[in-house]
Amino acid sequence: MTKSKRDYKAEYAKYQGTEEQKKKRAQRNKARREAEREGKVKKGDGKDVAHVKAMDKGGKNSDGTRVETASRNRSFKRDSKGNLVSETSMRERKKKTDKA
Repeated sequence: MTKSKRDYKAEYAKYQGTEEQKKKRAQRNKARREAEREGKVKKGDGKDVAHVKAMDKGGKNSDGTRVETASRNRSFKRDSKGNLVSETSMRERKKKTDKA
C-alpha cells in the first residue's frame, strides 16, 4: 500500500470552501459569540455551544443552543462518512436501557 500526499487545496475546494459549509461555519461562530457575550462560555474552557436541534438534522441558531462539555457534544453516533445518525448520545441510550 503506497501512501499518497493529501491534496488539501482540492479538499477545501470540494467541501470546506462551498457556500453551504461557509454558512454553517458562520452559524456556529455566531452561536459561540452570543454565548460568550452572555457569559456562558469563555475561550479555552473546554465547552461547546451545541445546537438543540443538530445542524446536520436541519437545526438553526433560532432553534436554541446549550452549553455542553466538548466530549458530550461530540459523542453522537455517526456513519462511515461522519454524518450524524442519531441525536441521542451513547450515554443517553445507556440510561434509557438501564431504566427499562
